[in-house]
Amino acid sequence: MSWLSRVRNGIPFLPKRQTADNLWHKCGKCGTMIFTKEWEDNLKVCPRCEHHDRIGPVDRFAYLFDGGKHEVLPAPEVREDPLRFKDTKRYTDRIKAARAATHERDALQNARGLIEGQKAIVGVQDFAFMGGSMGIGVGAAIVAGIRAAITDACPYILFTAAGGARMQEGILSLMQMPRTTVALAELREAGLPYIVVLTDPTTGGVTASYAMLGDVQLAEPGALIGFAGQRVIEQTIREKLPEGFQRAEYLLEHGMIDMVVPRSQLRDRLAQLIGYLAPEKAAA
Repeated sequence: MSWLSRVRNGIPFLPKRQTADNLWHKCGKCGTMIFTKEWEDNLKVCPRCEHHDRIGPVDRFAYLFDGGKHEVLPAPEVREDPLRFKDTKRYTDRIKAARAATHERDALQNARGLIEGQKAIVGVQDFAFMGGSMGIGVGAAIVAGIRAAITDACPYILFTAAGGARMQEGILSLMQMPRTTVALAELREAGLPYIVVLTDPTTGGVTASYAMLGDVQLAEPGALIGFAGQRVIEQTIREKLPEGFQRAEYLLEHGMIDMVVPRSQLRDRLAQLIGYLAPEKAAA
C-alpha cells in the first residue's frame, strides 16, 4: 500500500447523510446558510428573514394534526391523459416523473385528523407535483375531501399552491372550477365552514375559483397570490404596478384576504377558527 493510500484511508470521512450537501440549507430569499435541522425544526422558515419555504402534504400534516397523527384519504381514481396530450414529452411520462419525485398520486392530498382535539379534513396542494396544477385528479380530490367533511360533520381546510390549470388536460381542467364550486355549495348547505390557507404561489384558475371562496381567507407571509403575472397585467393596462402588489401583505392591506399568519402560529389560529365557526360540531 502506497503512502497516499494510507493517508487517504486514515481520513475520517463523514457518512453521506452528514455531508455538507445536506447539513446546510441556503435560504431562497436572503441567502443565509442554515443548519438543515434548525431549518426543519423551524417548520422550514428562515430564522433570519422569516422566508416561508414551500412544503408539501407530508410536512403540513405532520405539524398541523395533534401529535402528527392523521389518516390520509385515498386519492379518487380518474381517467389519466384523456386528451392523449404530447408536447416535448408525453403527458403520461410527466405524471410518472412527478409521482416518482413526490411519491404522491396527484397534486392534492386529503387527510383526516384532530387539530387541538377538533375534527377536520385538511387538503394540501403540492406545488412540487407539476406546479400544483389543477387537473381532473385535483378537482376530484377536492370534491372527495369536501364530501368527507360533510360525512364527518367537520370543517374542510384547504392549503392552496398552484400555477393554475393543467394545460395538458385542456378544457377538462377548467371544468374543475365550477365542479369544486358546486361541491363547496354542498358544504355550506350542510352548515360547515370552509377555510382557505393561501400559500406560495397561488395563481391562475385556482385563484379564480376555490382558492378565493373560503369563509375565512388566510395566507402565509410573503405568499404570491394573483391571477395573471405582474408583467402581463402591466402590458395589458399599460401602467406600472406597485412593488409586491401580489404578495399576501398587500392583499391583506387592501381587503382581499382576512389575515396573514406565520406558519408557527397557523395551527393555533386554525383551531380558534374551528371553535368559532363550528363550535358544536368541533366539540362533538
